[in-house]
Amino acid sequence: MINILLQSVLLGGYYALIACGLAFMFQVMKIINLAHGSLAVVSAYMVWSLAETTGVSPFLTLLAVIPVMGLAGWLLQRAMLERAVRGGDLLPVLTTFGLAIVLDNLMFQQFGANIRSLAPYVGDLSWEAFELPGNIYVGKLPVYILVSAIAIIGALDLMLKRTALGRQIRATAADPVTAGLVGINARRAAGIAAAIATMTVAVSGAALGLRGTFDAYAGSPQLLFAFEATIIGGTRSLWGVLAGAIVLAIAQSLGAQIHPQGFLLGGHLAFLVVLFLRLASHGRPWSLAGLISIVTPKGTAR
Repeated sequence: MINILLQSVLLGGYYALIACGLAFMFQVMKIINLAHGSLAVVSAYMVWSLAETTGVSPFLTLLAVIPVMGLAGWLLQRAMLERAVRGGDLLPVLTTFGLAIVLDNLMFQQFGANIRSLAPYVGDLSWEAFELPGNIYVGKLPVYILVSAIAIIGALDLMLKRTALGRQIRATAADPVTAGLVGINARRAAGIAAAIATMTVAVSGAALGLRGTFDAYAGSPQLLFAFEATIIGGTRSLWGVLAGAIVLAIAQSLGAQIHPQGFLLGGHLAFLVVLFLRLASHGRPWSLAGLISIVTPKGTAR
């Protein structure tokens, strides 16, 4: 049982890594980005392409991909999201859903149906493990991914609470009109927030390629895991997303112990139970607006 819990925590680290960018956009922009998983796969392909053509370690090529994805996030906010949010809660969902479909099909056209992995480019790291007391082994790569998730979440939380930029982003999320009246460039703050979110997506895309395989349509499962972790943990705190990701991973692992096909079912059941409880406790309607209202912090507004 201890081994199962340890492996679940490590899997939860990956879920937290891919969920933190989604939760960040929830928290500061009230946008459900359905292209989140597809953007992670785009990042994975970019890291893989650079590693394949240059022979450089994926960890180094990731350093080049992160600013590119940040720029893509800023352009996404300026070109699409800031227009979409003016049309209500549904329009950003439809916009990002359409973007996900476009990205998935473009990747399929470019790379085909073959699966890819970054594991061959990191040598023994893909299978090496730390030995713990009790003859328990934990993979080094999952440990590094968990540490990366904690570091990124900690950095985002610190930035939001302790820096001038974080205060500007939070003020823009609370009331962009009032923020503008006190001299904050709300449009700039929203663009930076989108850039930061997609930079975290770049890291999660690399983690996806390092810990397993991916193809052009791998974005949907990653989005689902990120969304479930975000709902379970809530977005009032990014640390809650980490806790939600671990809970999701534990539920999946316990489900797999009960039935060979219970891995995904266990996570889905945990997600549904938490969702029902949140909707019931808040008295929210079964609608998109009701869902957004329970996963975004109090006092936020566009």
